[in-house]
Amino acid sequence: MHDLSFFRNNLDAVAARLATRGMALDVAQFRELDARRRAALTETETLRAQRNSESQEIAKLKKAGQDTADQQAKVRAIGDRIASLEESVKTVDEEFQNLMKTIPNTPHESVPEGKGSEDNVEVRRFGTPPSLDFPPKAHWDLGPELGILDFERAAKITGARFAVYWGIGARLERALINFMLDVHTREHGYKEVLPPFLINSASLYGTGQLPKFAADLFKCENFDFWLAPTAEVPVTNLFRDETLDADKLPISLCAYTPCFRSEAGSYGKDVRGIIRQHQFQKVELVKFTRPEQSYDDLEKLTRDAEDILQRLGLAYRTVVLCTGDMGFSSAKTYDIEVWLPGQNDFREISSCSNFEAFQARRAAIRCRTGKKSEPLHTLNGSGLAVGRTWVAIVENYQQKDGSVVIPGALRPYLQGERITPSGELV
Repeated sequence: MHDLSFFRNNLDAVAARLATRGMALDVAQFRELDARRRAALTETETLRAQRNSESQEIAKLKKAGQDTADQQAKVRAIGDRIASLEESVKTVDEEFQNLMKTIPNTPHESVPEGKGSEDNVEVRRFGTPPSLDFPPKAHWDLGPELGILDFERAAKITGARFAVYWGIGARLERALINFMLDVHTREHGYKEVLPPFLINSASLYGTGQLPKFAADLFKCENFDFWLAPTAEVPVTNLFRDETLDADKLPISLCAYTPCFRSEAGSYGKDVRGIIRQHQFQKVELVKFTRPEQSYDDLEKLTRDAEDILQRLGLAYRTVVLCTGDMGFSSAKTYDIEVWLPGQNDFREISSCSNFEAFQARRAAIRCRTGKKSEPLHTLNGSGLAVGRTWVAIVENYQQKDGSVVIPGALRPYLQGERITPSGELV
């Protein structure tokens, strides 16, 4: 949600910046609604003051024994007008708020302008993609051949875009979750939290998924419960409707959750494998920070996510998203893209975003310094998407004989060095 005063006073500049992300703000509609709303509120306040004055005059006349029938009729007429205006204000305010809910965050000044992913800007790289002396296999072939990944049985028990992990495949997923949580909590300064996986509508509104992106979510019938699309939602809403002590910021949290997404509008895209599933696991990083330090914290959060890939020895690049490729609530986003030999391309494995005060206003999360309070800034990023990290390991560490080497950082968790062609750990 935007700061209404700033939005109103800088409307043309804000509209021009929103246009760079494909949002055509109807400036005339905004001004017309805003003018009607403010005019009705002003008239209401004027009439209330007039009614109070007339009521005081009636009291004086009654005390003097005079007839007050005309004055009382006048007060009743004022009351009727106030009631009519309040109803009008309610209608206009609802229309106004519905408009504001659909307006995305304004891109930070450092975000490059562009229309789509082709205009994103690479800021750094780590590592070199492996040079394999054989044609690399994609994980959707290699996983089933090793007997550690099963799409057919998943489709039987649920449907398309689900997977069953067998044996070392399941253990590798679990090892990655524990490894990520251990690094972030023991070395990066995050506090682990395990939130509910079912969340209510207020939580999804707070982080910006509702009302605009309801089609991307799974809703529980007969309940105001939704399946969490990402741990960002429940973890950010831990402090909804609260005011935090600014001296105790930043608060850095990490959480493992399964994530559920309908992938509306993405049919036909990434249908093979586990890159784009309806259910997947993620370790999420969330920060609550002071406004003046939030962009320094975004850099740190992004580096924390990159560190996981560095420890796993996986080549990646980090790009800053252009205005036309950003998420609805974000003011600035870095995508970390890992190299996948089986697809001969870099693929997103983490998005790290600063939402500034956009989510905090929607969720009513503030920070207080002395007597002053203001919306704080929220940030989050995948640290990492577990399934995509699983894919990156299987594809990058595959060998000519069909085996897969386990990265050194994961060997203490798995008690093994290699997945054999028969799917055993040795």
